[in-house]
Amino acid sequence: MSEYKTEQEVFWAGEFGTDYISRNKQHTLFASNLNFFSKALSRCQSVESVIEFGANIGLNLKVLELLFPSLEVSALEINGDAVKELQKFIPPESVYHSSILDFQPQGKTWELSVVKGVLIHINPDELDGVYETIVNASSRYILIGEYYNPSPVAIPYRGHTDKLFKRDFAGEIMTKFPNLRLLDYGFAYRNDPVFPQDDITWFLLEKPSKRN
Repeated sequence: MSEYKTEQEVFWAGEFGTDYISRNKQHTLFASNLNFFSKALSRCQSVESVIEFGANIGLNLKVLELLFPSLEVSALEINGDAVKELQKFIPPESVYHSSILDFQPQGKTWELSVVKGVLIHINPDELDGVYETIVNASSRYILIGEYYNPSPVAIPYRGHTDKLFKRDFAGEIMTKFPNLRLLDYGFAYRNDPVFPQDDITWFLLEKPSKRN
């Protein structure tokens, strides 16, 4: 993967993405993530398989394995160093070293698609195709957890410009795919006294049953 379509992909595939790994290894994040996913997925009847887009080193997936012990786990990650960490606990064939812009599941689906803190870093011009990828990869549930803003806006990110964008990602997905049903939504707060997170607004969506 020597060529990328956008500057945002180059940014996360390279040194900045590797440096992010060390910032993402805090043990205190585990309890907060367990609380986050317990709430966000409480309306799911069962989950047997999941793919996380932008999984980094897999902290979210390790939490999901606790919540759903028989879970079949897959991950997509653009950064090569993070991929090596993922392959320590996920079978290599279930770890996709790829940009989400290039991902081709070739007809494979998972019961749950998860994207958390990733859409905010994607070039806005590419979001429409990314939405299709996330939705098409799911056979039932889709969990979106991102920074929310009612209208699109770009904000500085650790001294960089055009690397972080806020908008109503879930709203745009539901407009594009009107058959999706909003099951639940909520907010995680950075100043929570017990389980702090980034200021993430999350949305749990469900595809219509094939029986309907």
